[in-house]
Amino acid sequence: MHVITGTFATPNGSKYLQQLCKHFGHKIEVEFTETDGTCAFDMGKAIMHADASGLSVRFELDGPEHVDRAHHVIDKHLERFAFREEFTGMTWDN
Repeated sequence: MHVITGTFATPNGSKYLQQLCKHFGHKIEVEFTETDGTCAFDMGKAIMHADASGLSVRFELDGPEHVDRAHHVIDKHLERFAFREEFTGMTWDN
């Protein structure tokens, strides 16, 4: 397993977590509350958490070859959802 973590400092973390989970839930297995979510991607599991300071995503990937794809799937969707905040990408710790 290869683990990466991304963070996005925003007061709207819960809103974005729910938007991401609802969106992904049309294609993959998803569970979420206002503060926590899990998405079962084919490349691995994304575990999300939101609080007053922001949104964090922990990916438990099947291997390091999926890192770029994991970054892309979250960042590209957040670019659409968080456009008012001029979002350009999460801060990723590989």
